[in-house]
Amino acid sequence: MTENHVPHRRTSRLRALPPWSLVAAGVLAGGLLGGGYGVLKAPEYTATSYVVAVPGERTDTATALGFAQAYGRVATQVAVLGDAQVWAGVPVRTLRDSVRTATSPDAPMVAVSATSVRPDQAADMANAVARALIRHADAVKADTHVGLLQFSRAGKPSAPASPSAAVTGLVGASAGGLLGALALLVRPRRRAAEEITPSPTVPGPAVAADAHGQL
Repeated sequence: MTENHVPHRRTSRLRALPPWSLVAAGVLAGGLLGGGYGVLKAPEYTATSYVVAVPGERTDTATALGFAQAYGRVATQVAVLGDAQVWAGVPVRTLRDSVRTATSPDAPMVAVSATSVRPDQAADMANAVARALIRHADAVKADTHVGLLQFSRAGKPSAPASPSAAVTGLVGASAGGLLGALALLVRPRRRAAEEITPSPTVPGPAVAADAHGQL
């Protein structure tokens, strides 16, 4: 009988806790997990190189803008990354996972960004892909009449782009507090359902004996 009362006592103690304890526990757990993730994860650095599309004699700025958009999509293809790996010193798979491009709807410019745990490698990858993209554009310049020029080279980043442990801890604490609040909203409904459900009654020994005697 003692063992049967242990879960009941634990449940009673949990119900006796103040409602805000769920939110506090979620904030604490989320903050610890988020902060731990920020400490254990290696910082990542991002470097960006810019190239600009230049129209030729038979084209205009609008045409250069259209080719800039196209080259922004081509920059992460194997045809370009295959040449870039020679200068970057990393395999194509690393470039595919680490390099991203961005274009502007108003300017014929392509931003080539690379991310790595080493700041010098991030700059090398960004510059290598930009160089390979310029070389690819020069190979078809006779047909497109649009060339690419280096606007600015990627420099070695001095600060990591990944969030710090304080930021990840804050995000984790916010997420944990939200989960705790959701659990707090669900808990009263469960308790109300338990109170509405009647518990089965078992007749006592005396009542059962009387009923047997009347039969």
